[in-house]
Amino acid sequence: MKLTHINEKNNPKMVDVGEKDITKRVAVASGEIHMHSDTKKMILEEKTKKGAVLQTAIIAAIMGGKKTSELIPMCHNILIDGIDVDVEEIENGFKLLVTAKTHSKTGIEMEALTAVSVGLLTIYDMAKAVDRGMEITDIKLEYKAGGKSGEFKRSSD
Repeated sequence: MKLTHINEKNNPKMVDVGEKDITKRVAVASGEIHMHSDTKKMILEEKTKKGAVLQTAIIAAIMGGKKTSELIPMCHNILIDGIDVDVEEIENGFKLLVTAKTHSKTGIEMEALTAVSVGLLTIYDMAKAVDRGMEITDIKLEYKAGGKSGEFKRSSD
């Protein structure tokens, strides 16, 4: 298998997407943060000293998705049509689910994954004063569509 980010001299390169077609692309990523039940309750009741944790995490996730090409060296700067962030309560914390969309020559998976990561890190940052043992887990691509490689859907296995 040939790596696309390595040139013939074995040096890193940014893939040239100039000849690719612009297509509608969608990616969904998810991740979880686990914490003590008291911490979760404090977040849900908006009783942390830093303010509204979940709303801030949603905004941070959107901002993180928009900044992906500045953080990940080989990511192209793409126009993002939209980023939607859902926060679900889970037994011992929260799950973030990010849907990112674009019409572009390259995918939007990295933007969705970065958005999830930044959103979860924001929750950690805002609640770490009361629970340094929080754990960020299971960041993954759930779904992607569009482009030459087509559709991917994570199986529940």
